[in-house]
Amino acid sequence: MSLEITFLGTGSAFPSPSRGASALVLRREGQCWLFDCGEGTQTQLMRSHLRAARITKIFITHLHGDHFFGLPGLLCTLSLQSGPDGSKAPVDIYGPLGLRSFLRRSLELSHSQLLFPITVHELVPTPDQCPPGEFRDFSGLDRGEELPQGPPGRVVQLDPGEDSYLLVEEEQLVVRAFRLFHRVPSFGFVLEEKPRPGKLNVQKLKELG
Repeated sequence: MSLEITFLGTGSAFPSPSRGASALVLRREGQCWLFDCGEGTQTQLMRSHLRAARITKIFITHLHGDHFFGLPGLLCTLSLQSGPDGSKAPVDIYGPLGLRSFLRRSLELSHSQLLFPITVHELVPTPDQCPPGEFRDFSGLDRGEELPQGPPGRVVQLDPGEDSYLLVEEEQLVVRAFRLFHRVPSFGFVLEEKPRPGKLNVQKLKELG
Protein backbone atom coordinates (compact mmCIF):
# COMPACT_ATOMS: atom_id res chain seq x y z
CA MET A 1 0.00 0.00 0.00
CA SER A 2 1.49 3.31 -1.11
CA LEU A 3 1.10 6.30 1.22
CA GLU A 4 2.26 9.87 0.66
CA ILE A 5 1.93 12.74 3.16
CA THR A 6 1.91 16.42 2.14
CA PHE A 7 1.95 19.17 4.77
CA LEU A 8 -0.23 22.05 3.56
CA GLY A 9 -0.04 24.08 6.76
CA THR A 10 1.80 23.91 10.05
CA GLY A 11 1.01 27.36 11.40
CA SER A 12 -0.88 28.11 14.59
CA ALA A 13 -3.71 30.60 15.25
CA PHE A 14 -3.77 32.19 11.77
CA PRO A 15 -2.19 31.75 8.32
CA SER A 16 0.76 33.85 7.17
CA PRO A 17 1.99 34.69 3.65
CA SER A 18 4.52 31.87 3.88
CA ARG A 19 2.77 29.30 6.05
CA GLY A 20 -0.82 28.08 6.20
CA ALA A 21 -2.83 27.04 9.24
CA SER A 22 -3.05 23.37 10.17
CA ALA A 23 -3.73 20.97 7.29
CA LEU A 24 -2.11 17.88 5.82
CA VAL A 25 -3.07 15.42 3.13
CA LEU A 26 -2.55 11.67 3.03
CA ARG A 27 -2.67 10.33 -0.51
CA ARG A 28 -3.39 6.65 -1.08
CA GLU A 29 -4.59 4.76 -4.14
CA GLY A 30 -5.72 7.88 -5.97
CA GLN A 31 -7.65 9.26 -3.01
CA CYS A 32 -6.74 12.20 -0.78
CA TRP A 33 -7.59 12.24 2.92
CA LEU A 34 -7.39 15.69 4.50
CA PHE A 35 -6.48 16.06 8.18
CA ASP A 36 -7.59 19.45 9.53
CA CYS A 37 -8.62 22.33 7.30
CA GLY A 38 -7.41 25.63 8.67
CA GLU A 39 -7.92 28.96 6.93
CA GLY A 40 -5.89 29.12 3.71
CA THR A 41 -6.01 25.38 2.98
CA GLN A 42 -7.52 26.00 -0.45
CA THR A 43 -4.63 28.29 -1.42
CA GLN A 44 -2.08 25.77 -0.22
CA LEU A 45 -3.80 23.03 -2.23
CA MET A 46 -3.51 25.17 -5.36
CA ARG A 47 0.23 25.56 -4.74
CA SER A 48 0.70 21.82 -4.29
CA HIS A 49 0.71 18.93 -6.75
CA LEU A 50 -2.54 17.62 -5.23
CA ARG A 51 -6.03 17.82 -6.67
CA ALA A 52 -8.71 18.97 -4.24
CA ALA A 53 -11.32 17.05 -6.23
CA ARG A 54 -9.71 13.79 -5.07
CA ILE A 55 -10.49 14.48 -1.40
CA THR A 56 -12.84 11.74 -0.18
CA LYS A 57 -12.37 11.95 3.60
CA ILE A 58 -11.73 14.85 5.98
CA PHE A 59 -10.67 14.43 9.61
CA ILE A 60 -10.89 17.36 12.06
CA THR A 61 -8.84 17.01 15.24
CA HIS A 62 -10.64 19.65 17.33
CA LEU A 63 -12.88 22.69 17.10
CA HIS A 64 -10.34 25.48 17.33
CA GLY A 65 -10.70 27.82 14.38
CA ASP A 66 -7.19 27.36 13.01
CA HIS A 67 -8.02 23.70 12.47
CA PHE A 68 -11.41 23.93 10.73
CA PHE A 69 -12.36 27.47 9.66
CA GLY A 70 -11.32 26.60 6.10
CA LEU A 71 -13.78 23.71 5.83
CA PRO A 72 -16.98 25.47 4.63
CA GLY A 73 -15.08 27.34 1.93
CA LEU A 74 -13.31 24.21 0.73
CA LEU A 75 -16.60 22.31 0.48
CA CYS A 76 -18.16 25.16 -1.52
CA THR A 77 -15.20 25.21 -3.92
CA LEU A 78 -15.41 21.45 -4.38
CA SER A 79 -19.08 21.92 -5.17
CA LEU A 80 -18.32 24.58 -7.80
CA GLN A 81 -15.81 22.20 -9.40
CA SER A 82 -18.22 19.26 -9.47
CA GLY A 83 -20.70 18.60 -12.24
CA PRO A 84 -24.43 19.22 -11.86
CA ASP A 85 -25.04 15.51 -12.42
CA GLY A 86 -23.83 14.73 -8.91
CA SER A 87 -21.07 12.49 -10.16
CA LYS A 88 -18.61 13.49 -7.42
CA ALA A 89 -18.16 10.82 -4.77
CA PRO A 90 -19.55 11.54 -1.29
CA VAL A 91 -17.12 13.12 1.18
CA ASP A 92 -16.96 11.64 4.69
CA ILE A 93 -16.12 14.16 7.42
CA TYR A 94 -15.04 13.07 10.91
CA GLY A 95 -14.69 15.36 13.89
CA PRO A 96 -15.85 16.26 17.40
CA LEU A 97 -19.49 16.63 18.38
CA GLY A 98 -20.77 20.00 17.17
CA LEU A 99 -19.15 19.83 13.73
CA ARG A 100 -22.39 18.86 11.98
CA SER A 101 -24.22 21.86 13.44
CA PHE A 102 -21.38 24.20 12.45
CA LEU A 103 -21.43 23.03 8.85
CA ARG A 104 -25.22 23.10 8.62
CA ARG A 105 -25.41 26.65 9.96
CA SER A 106 -22.47 27.90 7.86
CA LEU A 107 -23.94 26.55 4.63
CA GLU A 108 -27.45 27.72 5.50
CA LEU A 109 -26.46 31.27 6.45
CA SER A 110 -24.32 31.66 3.32
CA HIS A 111 -27.10 30.22 1.08
CA SER A 112 -24.67 27.54 -0.07
CA GLN A 113 -25.96 24.34 -1.61
CA LEU A 114 -23.47 21.57 -2.21
CA LEU A 115 -23.78 19.66 -5.47
CA PHE A 116 -22.40 16.50 -3.88
CA PRO A 117 -23.29 14.61 -0.69
CA ILE A 118 -21.35 14.92 2.56
CA THR A 119 -21.61 12.67 5.61
CA VAL A 120 -20.56 14.03 9.00
CA HIS A 121 -19.51 11.52 11.65
CA GLU A 122 -19.26 13.10 15.10
CA LEU A 123 -17.08 11.76 17.90
CA VAL A 124 -18.55 12.12 21.39
CA PRO A 125 -15.80 13.44 23.70
CA THR A 126 -15.38 12.74 27.39
CA PRO A 127 -15.05 15.51 30.02
CA ASP A 128 -11.51 14.46 30.94
CA GLN A 129 -10.18 15.56 27.53
CA CYS A 130 -9.80 19.20 28.59
CA PRO A 131 -9.30 21.25 31.77
CA PRO A 132 -12.19 21.47 34.24
CA GLY A 133 -14.60 24.24 33.26
CA GLU A 134 -13.65 24.14 29.56
CA PHE A 135 -15.78 21.13 28.58
CA ARG A 136 -19.04 21.90 26.78
CA ASP A 137 -21.68 19.32 25.94
CA PHE A 138 -22.86 19.97 22.37
CA SER A 139 -25.19 16.96 22.25
CA GLY A 140 -28.29 19.19 22.52
CA LEU A 141 -27.02 22.04 20.37
CA ASP A 142 -29.94 22.09 17.93
CA ARG A 143 -32.57 20.54 20.14
CA GLY A 144 -35.96 22.24 19.92
CA GLU A 145 -35.03 24.29 16.84
CA GLU A 146 -36.71 23.85 13.48
CA LEU A 147 -33.70 23.69 11.20
CA PRO A 148 -33.31 22.28 7.70
CA GLN A 149 -32.22 18.68 7.54
CA GLY A 150 -28.49 18.55 8.14
CA PRO A 151 -25.99 16.18 6.59
CA PRO A 152 -26.39 12.55 7.61
CA GLY A 153 -23.79 10.62 9.56
CA ARG A 154 -23.04 8.62 12.66
CA VAL A 155 -22.55 9.69 16.25
CA VAL A 156 -19.55 7.63 17.38
CA GLN A 157 -19.15 6.74 21.04
CA LEU A 158 -15.92 5.77 22.75
CA ASP A 159 -15.33 2.02 22.76
CA PRO A 160 -14.23 1.41 26.38
CA GLY A 161 -12.69 -1.94 25.48
CA GLU A 162 -10.38 -0.41 22.87
CA ASP A 163 -10.25 3.08 24.45
CA SER A 164 -10.73 4.42 20.92
CA TYR A 165 -13.30 5.27 18.26
CA LEU A 166 -13.53 2.99 15.23
CA LEU A 167 -14.03 5.26 12.20
CA VAL A 168 -13.06 3.34 9.06
CA GLU A 169 -12.42 -0.32 8.41
CA GLU A 170 -11.36 -1.36 4.93
CA GLU A 171 -9.75 -4.46 3.50
CA GLN A 172 -6.25 -3.05 3.95
CA LEU A 173 -6.46 -0.68 6.90
CA VAL A 174 -8.33 0.52 9.97
CA VAL A 175 -8.67 4.15 11.09
CA ARG A 176 -9.26 4.87 14.76
CA ALA A 177 -9.47 8.06 16.78
CA PHE A 178 -7.94 8.44 20.22
CA ARG A 179 -8.63 11.04 22.88
CA LEU A 180 -6.04 13.78 23.38
CA PHE A 181 -5.80 16.37 26.15
CA HIS A 182 -6.07 20.01 25.03
CA ARG A 183 -7.98 23.18 25.96
CA VAL A 184 -10.96 21.71 24.10
CA PRO A 185 -11.72 18.03 23.38
CA SER A 186 -9.25 16.83 20.76
CA PHE A 187 -8.57 13.64 18.85
CA GLY A 188 -5.61 11.99 17.22
CA PHE A 189 -6.12 9.68 14.26
CA VAL A 190 -4.25 6.42 13.74
CA LEU A 191 -4.11 4.53 10.44
CA GLU A 192 -3.21 0.92 11.04
CA GLU A 193 -2.42 -1.38 8.15
CA LYS A 194 -3.93 -4.82 8.58
CA PRO A 195 -1.58 -7.83 8.71
CA ARG A 196 -0.84 -9.37 5.35
CA PRO A 197 0.29 -12.93 6.04
CA GLY A 198 2.36 -14.56 3.34
CA LYS A 199 1.58 -17.84 1.64
CA LEU A 200 3.81 -20.87 2.02
CA ASN A 201 4.32 -23.41 -0.74
CA VAL A 202 4.19 -26.49 1.46
CA GLN A 203 5.16 -28.88 -1.35
CA LYS A 204 8.22 -26.79 -2.22
CA LEU A 205 9.29 -26.74 1.42
CA LYS A 206 9.01 -30.52 1.59
CA GLU A 207 11.09 -30.86 -1.58
CA LEU A 208 13.78 -28.66 -0.01
CA GLY A 209 13.74 -30.71 3.17
